[in-house]
Amino acid sequence: MSDQPLSCDFCFNSNVPLFEGGVLDSTTRICAFCASRALAEITPQPVPEPAPPPERPSKENLLASIPSPKTLVAHLDEHVIGQDIAKRRLALGVSNHYKRLVDCWDRGAPDPIIADADLQNVRIEKSNILLIGPSGSGKTHLVKSLASYLNVPLVIGDATSLTEAGYVGDDVESLLSRLIQATEGDMDAAQRGIVYIDEIDKIQRSGSGFKDMKLGVQHGLLKLLEGTIATVPPAGGYKHPAQPGVPFDTSNVLFICGGAFVGLEDIIAKRLGRSGFGFGQVSENRQVAADGLLRQVKPEDLEQFGMIPELIGRLPVIAPLDALGVDDLARILQSTKGSLIQQFRKLVRFHGADLLFIDAAVREIARIALGRATGARGLRSVVEEVLEGVLFDPEPGVRYVITDRTVRGGEAVKQSMTQTRAPLSWHVLKRLASGKNR
Repeated sequence: MSDQPLSCDFCFNSNVPLFEGGVLDSTTRICAFCASRALAEITPQPVPEPAPPPERPSKENLLASIPSPKTLVAHLDEHVIGQDIAKRRLALGVSNHYKRLVDCWDRGAPDPIIADADLQNVRIEKSNILLIGPSGSGKTHLVKSLASYLNVPLVIGDATSLTEAGYVGDDVESLLSRLIQATEGDMDAAQRGIVYIDEIDKIQRSGSGFKDMKLGVQHGLLKLLEGTIATVPPAGGYKHPAQPGVPFDTSNVLFICGGAFVGLEDIIAKRLGRSGFGFGQVSENRQVAADGLLRQVKPEDLEQFGMIPELIGRLPVIAPLDALGVDDLARILQSTKGSLIQQFRKLVRFHGADLLFIDAAVREIARIALGRATGARGLRSVVEEVLEGVLFDPEPGVRYVITDRTVRGGEAVKQSMTQTRAPLSWHVLKRLASGKNR
C-alpha cells in the first residue's frame, strides 16, 4: 500500500476533505470546492429577461430638449467674442441636430409631434459642421462652450494623429472609444455625444503618385460622419483580430470638424477673379482676406484645396471664422465670462493682493499678441510675461496697477488695497500724463 496522501483527482489538493463513492466510481475522489464548481457548471442558469424598451418621453419633454438657436447664440456671446456668423450657423446646426434626435424618438408614435401625414416618413439627414478660420480664432473654444451648455459628452481629436486602418497609429474608431470612456461606459449617452476633429485641413490630398495615407483617412471618416455601426475596442486602444468589439451607432453623433485651411483664401480669390501677380495684387488680396474672404467659401474651393467631394458633402454646414483684431483681443482679455484678467486676479488674491489693468495696458497686450500671429492663444503668454514679477513675490494688501509701460517692460504701480478704485485710476492716469509732458 502506498504511503502517498490521498488527493483530489481534479485539483490534486491533499489538505482538504475528500468525497468518494456515490455517483462516482470507487476510485475517484473529489474535494468540496471542485464538487461545487462542477455542480454550478451543470446547473441550468436562469435566462435574464430582456430589458423593456425605454419609455417615450412626453411631447412637452421632447420639445423642451430642443435648444433654441437664439438661446445658444446668447450663451456663446458670454464666452466668445465676435464670430457672429460662425455662432449663428453653429447654433442652427446643433438645434437641427437635436430636432433630428427628437424625430427618431417620435417616429412611429401614436400621437406624433408632427401630425402631418405627408411628413411622417420624412427622415431628417445629419448636419455635421465644418469650422474654417485662422489659428487662434476660437474654433475649439466655441465647441467647448457649446458642449458645456448642452451637457453632452465631448471628445476633441486631432486629424493629424489618425491613420488609415491597418497602419500604426490611431484609426478613426479610436475617437468613438474615447467617447465611451468620457461617458464611463454609458453607450446611450455616448451615441448622442459630440466629436470635434481639429486640424481637418491637414489630411488633404497630396497629389503625389505614391499611396496617399491622408486620402485613406478621409475615406475612413466617411461612414462615421454619415452614420454607421462601427466596431469599437471595448477598452479603447488598438483593434486586435481576436478581440470582440462593441457595436457603436454613429447615426446620432454630431461631428464638428475644424481647420485653419491656410491658402484657402487664395483659392477663393482666384475663383472671384481677384488674384494676380505683383506686389500690389498680393497686398490687395491680403486686404480682401482680412475683410472676410472665407465667408464666401464654396464646396468647390474645399475640393481644390484637397478635400474629397464625399467628405465635403457630409459636412454641409460651413461656419467661417474671422481673424481677430486688436479690439477683439482686448475684449477677450476683459469682457468674456471667466476672462484671462479675472483668472490672474484670482491667482494673486490667494496672496492677499489684487490686480488692476488700465485700458491702455489691455490694448498694448492685445497689440503684442496680434503681432505674434497666434490669435487668442497668444494672450496668455503675453500676460504671463507681463505679470512674472508680480506673480513671483506678490505683497499682501497691495494692488498692482498694470499700465502700458508695465507691458513694455516697466514696473507695475503699487497702491494700497484700502484706497478706492476711482481715485486710484485717476492717480495712475495723471501720473502717465505728467510723464509724457516731461
